Amino acid sequence: MTTACLSPNGVNTYDLPSAPDTLLVATASGLARLRLDGGRWGLMESRLNEMHPSSLVVEPGTEVIFAGIHNGGLFVSEDGGERWERRTDGLTVEHVFSLRAIPGAILAGTEPVSLFKSSDRGRSWTELPAIHQVAGMDKWTFPGPPHIAHTKTMTVDPRDPNRMLVGVEQGALLSTTDGGQTWREIDSYWTPDDRWYRDVHQLVRRPSNPDEIFMTSGMGFYHSDDGGQTWEHRTGLDWRIGYPDQLVFSTVDDRVVFMAGARHQPGDWRRDSSANAIVMKSTDAGSSWQEAGAGLPSPMTHNIEALTVASYPGGYVLFAGDTGGNVYASDNEATSWTLIVSGLGPVSKGGHYRAFQPAAA
Repeated sequence: MTTACLSPNGVNTYDLPSAPDTLLVATASGLARLRLDGGRWGLMESRLNEMHPSSLVVEPGTEVIFAGIHNGGLFVSEDGGERWERRTDGLTVEHVFSLRAIPGAILAGTEPVSLFKSSDRGRSWTELPAIHQVAGMDKWTFPGPPHIAHTKTMTVDPRDPNRMLVGVEQGALLSTTDGGQTWREIDSYWTPDDRWYRDVHQLVRRPSNPDEIFMTSGMGFYHSDDGGQTWEHRTGLDWRIGYPDQLVFSTVDDRVVFMAGARHQPGDWRRDSSANAIVMKSTDAGSSWQEAGAGLPSPMTHNIEALTVASYPGGYVLFAGDTGGNVYASDNEATSWTLIVSGLGPVSKGGHYRAFQPAAA
């Protein structure tokens, strides 16, 4: 069994020994386990039913899988996703929003904003409380009820796991060089004229140069070539993806980048009855972009809220999940997409999927 994961706020790049034959998908109604059989993907089983996993991580080199749950704590499977155990000792905030793996440990970001670390596969957790000492925390919020900010994204320097950037949605881009013992805010990407206040979605380091960082935001797409200290704002609200989120690099050539998102921000989705989502592709490290949505619905009503690249010797496959419970795959660098499974629970960050549900009478 060769497993990759698809989740809004978990790890979205997997280096596998062979092409994936199992895909774990985080949905608003549980964890769907898909299996490739005879060249076709199908739903094998569901786990963590009636829960809403937000983030999935496979511990590198093992079959140990971590699932962070919206308002449900954290679960761990040590057998590839068959059986799950709740592990929350010391995890004093149980709305787990994001997960990342570092050498010998797992990091969990939460709502309200905090950061926890476990060095024993989640059996115990230690909070890194210094994040609460950042100036301006009183301004951290989120547009949707209950208006509580969360730790949305983390990126760790592969040369030194003590060096991290953390994005708060909405409120801050934070930097640490000592593993979270101290933090400082970086605000060079933000201007007082921005529609959203310091709104960070995803932070991704370029594989060939970890000092080059790409960021998606409610204000568009940003690029930094100095470790996140300064930023170039490359796309804005009037671009084809005015509300970008998911971002992954090709594992063959990191000049190739894929970005997914909606034409406008979530407040417009219910009004328009559509996110008008798309995947875009760059072949020059984010300087220019082209649509890469052949095979996806057009227009695409539901938003793409999870994007994963699963690499194996000889190639890679892209997986995309949307708020309608559909999963798409591409094995030709997004030249075309195929619907592999439908009818799952929404693949959704928090309650985004509710924008596409009929309004209550």
